[in-house]
Amino acid sequence: MANHSHERRLSGGSSETSDRQLPSLTPLRGIAALWVVLYHCCGTAQFFPNLDITPHSYLISKGYLAVDIFFVLSGFVMAHVYRRAFSEGVGEHYRGFLVARIARLYPLHVFILSLFVVTATASQFLTGLATGSFESIPLTGPRSWGAIIANILMLQGLAAARLSWNYPAWSISVEFIAYLALPFALPAIARAPNAVRLVLGAILFAVLAWLAALTKGDLDQWDGPITLVRCMPEFLVGTLLYFAFRDHGHRFGLNSDLAVLAVLAATLICLHVGAPDLLIVSLFAALVLLAVNNTGAFARLANTGPLIWLGEISYSLYLIHGFIQFATSKGLSAFGIQHRAALSSGESLALMMLMLALCIFCASATYSGIEIVWRRHLRALLGDSQKAPSARALRSQRTAGVILVGTRSRRR
Repeated sequence: MANHSHERRLSGGSSETSDRQLPSLTPLRGIAALWVVLYHCCGTAQFFPNLDITPHSYLISKGYLAVDIFFVLSGFVMAHVYRRAFSEGVGEHYRGFLVARIARLYPLHVFILSLFVVTATASQFLTGLATGSFESIPLTGPRSWGAIIANILMLQGLAAARLSWNYPAWSISVEFIAYLALPFALPAIARAPNAVRLVLGAILFAVLAWLAALTKGDLDQWDGPITLVRCMPEFLVGTLLYFAFRDHGHRFGLNSDLAVLAVLAATLICLHVGAPDLLIVSLFAALVLLAVNNTGAFARLANTGPLIWLGEISYSLYLIHGFIQFATSKGLSAFGIQHRAALSSGESLALMMLMLALCIFCASATYSGIEIVWRRHLRALLGDSQKAPSARALRSQRTAGVILVGTRSRRR
């Protein structure tokens, strides 16, 4: 890995795991982001009702579970990068950690939030010109001034139904809350013996099982504090998986192609038949552990250029697709199409493919023009004392990540 001096300082030097790449997780992140886009376009009856394939397969309509992959991946990667730093001392690294997280999440989030506000304002203005009745952005409720403030403070995930502009952004709010707690939890997990980690893992699974029982098996919980019950345990499961990878990754045949392909096949079958969400999330956790350990044919296939590129733009793809849907709805309304069920299957498919192409194109543009550029600017503005990664270093960081949000094995 080239030019990672700051991350090595954070992780305590050139340890085996801190400096090694984490293969296959970036492609998993990209596939998960694309899955979310397909879910919101045709996995439910909400956007393109005539493209809903749920009567035949749940493979797309279970796409909300991609968020669960993101949180597991995020916990895994954050443990990989920061375990040594926070084991040495939280105080000396906490500010730099938050600067890195803010610089990673905020530029794109604020940019897309601005697109929503500008588009909504322009739409209301044009409607006012046509009707003679001008409406302003409300003070409270969805897509309000209050929601703008909540989004800037990263609080939208605690009441997404009332505070959303860009609805997928609820998860980055919850992830940011997880970041605030991670530096205090990670040292304890790092020092804990294996038996304690197993007990913690069992407790976290029990929490998710309780949530599944409470919601009658539906883990698609995205509104209100209950999102913390869904996402925080998964984030911590990701940290535990990292320590399992670090300490036992070479044992029990975890690096075999047969193991990862068997779990992948089981996951796809469970998704197809609509198996319980908790079972599928458990298979996701196993898939992450097996994928990162694999160095065989699976890894070679997963880590091809297009899939790595898809993973690199995944944060942009995840956030921008909500705006593309919003703009599409406004455009259809302008043409008098108030209900998308009026579109034929062919028309829906053509428009969905156009939206998907726009999402990927815009994600590529915002990745290079917003994420990378403004990450450096914001770190400099916030007084990060370490030199930001060069463009070459950023290109070389083709390792693990999430979230939900495009995590990497080095600084995001």
